[in-house]
Amino acid sequence: LSLGEAKNLPTYPGPNKMRDCYCTVNLDQEEVFRTKIVEKSLCPFYGEDFYCEIPRTFRHLSFYIFDRDVFRRDSIIGKVAIQKEDLQKYHNRDTWFQLQHVDADSEVQGKVHLELRLSEVITDTGVVCHKLATRVLECQGLPIVNGQCDPYATVTLAGPSRQSEAKKTKVKKKTNNPHFDEVFYFEVTRPSSYNKKSHFDIEDVDEVDKMEIRVDLWNASNLKFGDEFLGELRLPLKFLRQSSSYEAWYFLQPRDNGNKSLKPDDLGSLRLNVVYTEDHVFSSDYYSPLRDLLLKSADVEPVSASAAHILGEVCREKQEAAIPLVRLFLHYGRIVPFISAIANAEVKRTQKLFTFRDPNTIFRGNSLTSKCIDETMKLAGMHYLQVTLKPIIDEICQVHKTCEIDPVKLKDGENLENNRENLRQYVDRIFTVITKSGVSCPTVMCDIFFSLRESAAKRFQGDLDVRYTAVSSFIFLRFFAPAILSPNLFQLTPHHPDPQTSRTLTLISKTIQTLGSLSKSKSANFKESYMATFYDYFNEQKYADAVKNFLDLISSSGRKDHKSIEQPILLKEGFMIKRAQGRKRFGMKNFKKRWFRLTNHEFTYQKSKGDHPLCSIPIENILAVERLEEESFKMKNMFQVIQPERRVLYIQANNCVEAKDWIDILTKVSQCNKKRLTVYHPSAYLNGHWLCCKATADNTPGCTPCTGSLPANIQLDIDGDRETERIYSLFNLYMPKLEKMQEACGSKSVYDGPEEEEYSTFIIDDPKETYKTLKLIIEGVGTLEQEHAQYKRDKFKKTKYGSQEHPIGDKSFQTYIRQQSEISAHSI
Repeated sequence: LSLGEAKNLPTYPGPNKMRDCYCTVNLDQEEVFRTKIVEKSLCPFYGEDFYCEIPRTFRHLSFYIFDRDVFRRDSIIGKVAIQKEDLQKYHNRDTWFQLQHVDADSEVQGKVHLELRLSEVITDTGVVCHKLATRVLECQGLPIVNGQCDPYATVTLAGPSRQSEAKKTKVKKKTNNPHFDEVFYFEVTRPSSYNKKSHFDIEDVDEVDKMEIRVDLWNASNLKFGDEFLGELRLPLKFLRQSSSYEAWYFLQPRDNGNKSLKPDDLGSLRLNVVYTEDHVFSSDYYSPLRDLLLKSADVEPVSASAAHILGEVCREKQEAAIPLVRLFLHYGRIVPFISAIANAEVKRTQKLFTFRDPNTIFRGNSLTSKCIDETMKLAGMHYLQVTLKPIIDEICQVHKTCEIDPVKLKDGENLENNRENLRQYVDRIFTVITKSGVSCPTVMCDIFFSLRESAAKRFQGDLDVRYTAVSSFIFLRFFAPAILSPNLFQLTPHHPDPQTSRTLTLISKTIQTLGSLSKSKSANFKESYMATFYDYFNEQKYADAVKNFLDLISSSGRKDHKSIEQPILLKEGFMIKRAQGRKRFGMKNFKKRWFRLTNHEFTYQKSKGDHPLCSIPIENILAVERLEEESFKMKNMFQVIQPERRVLYIQANNCVEAKDWIDILTKVSQCNKKRLTVYHPSAYLNGHWLCCKATADNTPGCTPCTGSLPANIQLDIDGDRETERIYSLFNLYMPKLEKMQEACGSKSVYDGPEEEEYSTFIIDDPKETYKTLKLIIEGVGTLEQEHAQYKRDKFKKTKYGSQEHPIGDKSFQTYIRQQSEISAHSI
C-alpha cells in the first residue's frame, strides 16, 4: 500500500480550524498499520508505504482518518472501505477515494450460524398451529468495540400486521466468536382444524410470505449510552415453504440507514495505491517442469535464450519479473550463477553496442540484472542495514539537529556554519560505519559483487577504476543511499520521517552517494552550488582510500562466512502484552504491557524502552514458537514461546500481521537449536489441566505436532512453489508477448535479414535456442492453466453456498457461482 495524502478534510469546530491527523490501515476493523501524525493541516501528506502478508481471510480493506485529541479519545473523521473482490479494480494505480461516514450501522463484520425449523403443533383441543424454532448456534469474527466484545443476540419475528417481542440470548463475555446454541419459538399461523395437508391456511399464505425473522447482534456495554449494534440478519420465511428445516451460515449486514444528512464529499478524500496479489499454490510436483526450466537458466548459452531472461523480456516492468525470480533462485541456492550470467551478457552487450561508452555507466539502467541485484540486496541485506545504519538513523530522527545548508531555505535564527558542521558530523559518522562494516556484509552479496567486479574488469581492461565503480553503483547508489533517504522503506524507521528530518537525510544521502561513486570530478555531480561547497570538506584522499578498501573487502572471493558476529544484531522490537509466568508460588499471573526486544543473542522484555530487562531468554533456550488458541484467555493474536522444563511465556501482539511477524522471526532465529520440540500444547495450562488435551500434569508432553517452521537461512526462508506459481501467473498474463516472441524467432527476417521493427523490442541472440525454450514455457504454462481450471471446476462442485467457508450474503461468491454456471452451461 502507498498512502499518499488526504485533502479537503472538514475544519475543526474551533478558532484554529486545523487538525492533527493520522491514517490507519485495517483488515475489516483490525488495525494493522498506523501512519505518523501530520499536525495542523486539512490536507495532510503522509507518503508512507506498507507491505504485509495477509494471514487470514477478510472482507474489507479499510482506511480510517483520525483526528488526534490530547484530552479525549481520538475522533474518526471518515473512512475508505474497499471490498476484497474490488481490489483488482484499483491494482497498482493512484486513486482518490471519497471518505465515508463511520457509524455503528456501517461498522459490521462477522458471520452467524442459524438453524430454522417450521413445524405443525397439535394443541389439546385438536387444532393445528405452526411454530417456528430459531436456533442461534454461534458467531465468528465479530468486531471488538472499545477494546472488548461481550456479544448477545436478539431474535424477532416481524410481519406487516405484527411484531413479536424480541427474545434474547445470554451474554458471552470476552469473545468475538461466541457459542450460543439457544432455541427460540415463535407462533407463525393462527390455529386451524387439523384436516389440511398444507402448512398454512389459504388466508395465511400471503401474510407468511411477508414475514421475516430478524437476528440482531449487540455488544453488552457498561457505558451509559447503551449497547452497541454489531450487525443484523433479516430472513424472509417464504423460503421455508419449500423445506421446513434450513441451516446455514450468513454474513451479518449493516442496518439500512437511508437518512444520511451529509453528502459523501463533505468529508474530503484520500489518495491510495494498492497492489494486491492472491495466488493458489499447488503441491510441489505440479511445478517441476516449469521450475526445472527456470533453474537451469544460468547454464543456458546464451543466457538470453533462458526461461528466466525471457520472463524479464515479456514483463511490462523488469521489477515484476525480478522479485519472484530472485526469491526462487535464492531458495535453491542458484542466485549467484544466475546473476553472474545475466551481468556478463549485459556487459558484453554494452561493449558491443557502445564501443566508446563510459564504463562508469554500466549497470546503471533499469535492466533485469540491476533489478535482480536490488532485490537480492533487499532480501539478504536487511539485517546488515539494521546493524550498520539503524543506531545513527534513530539518533537523527530523535535529536532534530538543524542541518539546512541552502542559504535560501535558512530559517530565522539559524546559523549556516553551525548547520554545515552538524551535517558534516553526521556524514562523517555514517561514512565511517559503512566503510568499517565490510566484515558484516552478507556472503551472497559479496559473491555477487565479486562476479560483477571480475566481469567489468575483464571487459574494460583499460580502466582500472571500473572494478570499483561496478560494485559501488550497487552498494552505495542502490543500497545505502536509498536506505538513508527513505529509512521507512528499509524497516529502519516505522514511519516516513518529518519534513526537517527528511531534508537532513536527503543531504546526507546525496553526499554519501557521491563519496561512494569515486568519480573524477565530484563537484560537477551537484547541480546546487551549496552542495559543491559543502563537499569540499571531503575532498581528501583518505575518503577515496576508505571507499576502495571497503569495496575490495566486500568483493573478494573466498571470504569466510561471518555469521557468528559477536556484536548483537537487533532484529525486532516493540510493545506487546505478556502474561506473567508465575515463577513465584503466590505471584500474580496477570497481563502486562512490556517492551520486547529480539537480537540474534536473546529475547528480552522490559517495562519501557531503554529500561533494564526484566526477563532475558537466550536464543538457545527457545524450544518452540507457536500460536495459542484464542479460547485459552479469550484474547486474539496470542502466541507462546516455549522454554526448557515446559516453561511457557504467553504473549499477545497488537494485530494479526504483527503476531505473524514475531512468530516467523522468533522461529527463524531459534531454528537450529538442538533441543527444539516436535510436539506442543496449542492451549494454556489453567485450573490444574491443559485446556487442549485435559491432561492434569503441567509437564505432560505436547498433544499436537509443532508446525512446519521456517528454516534458518535466507536460501530456504522462501516458498519455492509459491514463487513458481507467481512466475506462471506472469507468463500466463503475458502469453500474447510470448507468442509474438516465438514469431520473431521463427521468422526468416530474424535468421537471414534485418529485424522487423515489430520484433525489435526483444533481445534474441540465438533464435533457435530461444524458440526451443519458448515452446517449453508455453507447454508448461498451458499444463498449469488446465490444472487451475480443473481445480476451480472441482471446487465449484464441492462448494456449498451457506457453508462456514462461503456464508450467504457473500456477493463475490454469488458472482463466482453465476460465472461458473455460465461456463458449465457453455461447455455442455
